[in-house]
Amino acid sequence: MAIGAVLSQQWSLLLSLAALVALWWAWRVLELAWVTPRRLGRALRAQGLGGRAYRFPFGDLQEFSRLVAVARSEPMLPPSHDITARVAPLYHSVIKEHGKISVTWFGPTPRVIVNDPKLVREILANKSGHFRKRKFSNGIVRRLANGLVSHDGEKWAAHRKIINPAFHLEKLKENDARFRCLLQ
Repeated sequence: MAIGAVLSQQWSLLLSLAALVALWWAWRVLELAWVTPRRLGRALRAQGLGGRAYRFPFGDLQEFSRLVAVARSEPMLPPSHDITARVAPLYHSVIKEHGKISVTWFGPTPRVIVNDPKLVREILANKSGHFRKRKFSNGIVRRLANGLVSHDGEKWAAHRKIINPAFHLEKLKENDARFRCLLQ
């Protein structure tokens, strides 16, 4: 009888521990997918950023898929440089609806859209460290995106020096002329 009571206590302790772990896990998921995005959304609105409100649990991913399907279902007009509505339909609609500086949600992560050339220049030229490059944790993505976009410091400078001649004005004019010949 005493052995049965000890086993019963062990099982009840084990079940209690499992229940605590399940509650902790559920709270973490709720915090990551609901509490934190709501808090970030309020903070961004308080700073004057307009945009879409967070939609649990996927943010704007469903709207993104819908807009991409609509954009790709229509034929693209002949040579036009205005391709934003087709290439990035979500960003195009958010900018049109909420202005040049707005917010959209990639899952529970907010993305701030900056479509003002002066602010983009300030962000890219900022050396204070507030705007860091994204670090890729996925091995395949890290291998495929290994270049100027992902490097910092001396490695970035070396890569930039290598590709810099491709962006000289004469080269760009030459490439533009070739492209126009191909379109005709």
